[in-house]
Amino acid sequence: MNDNDRSIVGFTMIGHAMVHTYELSIPILMTIWLLEFSTTAATLGYVVTIGYGLFGVGALPGGILVDRYGSRALICACLAGMGLSFLLVSLTPGILALAVALGIWGIAASVYHPAGLTLISNGVRDRGAGFAYHGMAGNIGIALGPLATALLLVAFDWRLVAAALAIPSLAAAAAGLVIKFDETAAVESVGIPDGGERDDGGDGGGERRDGSENESEDRDATRSPTSADSLAGLAAETRRLFTVAFLTVFVVVTFSGLYYRGVLTFLPDLLGNFLETAVGDSQLLFDPESPMAEEFDLAQYLYVGLLVVGIAGQYVGGRLVDAVEPDRGLAVVFVALVVIALVFVPTAQAGLWPLLAVSVVLGFVLFALQPLEQATIAKYSRPDTRGLSFGYTYLAIFGIGALGAAIVGTVLTYASPSVMFVVLAGFAGVACLLALSLGRRDDPGEW
Repeated sequence: MNDNDRSIVGFTMIGHAMVHTYELSIPILMTIWLLEFSTTAATLGYVVTIGYGLFGVGALPGGILVDRYGSRALICACLAGMGLSFLLVSLTPGILALAVALGIWGIAASVYHPAGLTLISNGVRDRGAGFAYHGMAGNIGIALGPLATALLLVAFDWRLVAAALAIPSLAAAAAGLVIKFDETAAVESVGIPDGGERDDGGDGGGERRDGSENESEDRDATRSPTSADSLAGLAAETRRLFTVAFLTVFVVVTFSGLYYRGVLTFLPDLLGNFLETAVGDSQLLFDPESPMAEEFDLAQYLYVGLLVVGIAGQYVGGRLVDAVEPDRGLAVVFVALVVIALVFVPTAQAGLWPLLAVSVVLGFVLFALQPLEQATIAKYSRPDTRGLSFGYTYLAIFGIGALGAAIVGTVLTYASPSVMFVVLAGFAGVACLLALSLGRRDDPGEW
């Protein structure tokens, strides 16, 4: 890598890590917000859905803004907006103000992926290494962000922790304004093949939704403005894109998003209940007079461990993409998710070791799904509409999928964890049947 490559990759690595740090620190903080604001799981689920929903919905217009204003400006605005939103979270007096603060976070975070991936595609000559490091940073944010949040909560009040989380993002935004790099160095020097497939694994086997965007951004980086840049053109391109096969994929990833957001949002609180049954009050591990006894929550660390295991799942899922047809592999993973959902509660209630085992398996399989999902989206979309295809599918995964938090919160409020996991099994079951229908067609073009 040259100096320009290193500057861009370092900048985007920080941005990518921060996006996912905030995204997955929210479930950790929710365990405190339930008590702090004396609210129900259903109400808090709807509040969180606002932020997560805007995170997904904003991806499509975010890409349009990148083309108009450039990546640096959008990434800096994203980082500043996320930092300011968590400052607002630290000051929020009630549940309505929390909803506003999380909504601001969702709007700010939504522009990162189109902006960051476009910057790497256009500015980094060694794009394979650039995407690899970028993906690794996302994985670090997924796993270590919640861990850092949980560790800080042991020693400090949650409001101080939320404010502290804002500092690195605000600092990165300020640094992004002065870092010197050429946003189009790679385009000017080598050009990028249209619709080409990369062998670098996109997001490095990373989180659900990034690796595929990398591929679409490679194509978009050097294309000239098209009819899709206008509303009429966008409508025409959308009609071309949404074949029966792609519509099926769209529904599949929607149910995948509902499962993903639904299970991860309330899992820390559920794990706390299961752990209390299995080992008793974890606060008794410390001196009753110690601040650690009041703040320590073993469930938060188990949740973080589940996310860490997910990194291995992402790697295995990526290798499966090369070994099997992605839609068929996707169906198999959905079957596994159905089984995990149906056995999770009875297994978790069987004792500490069964709880740890089923949690590890859930984390592994949930994240193994993502590379197969990304490859399936690519399989059933044409290269000339690849960017638009990922825009719509990320809208489904993060936008519509955000309703999973509200659905699960409502079920937990009026029913039980067992019913909640049956609902999640239903999401995965529908997705599995649709994925199997895709696998019956050898030629995606037939659809």
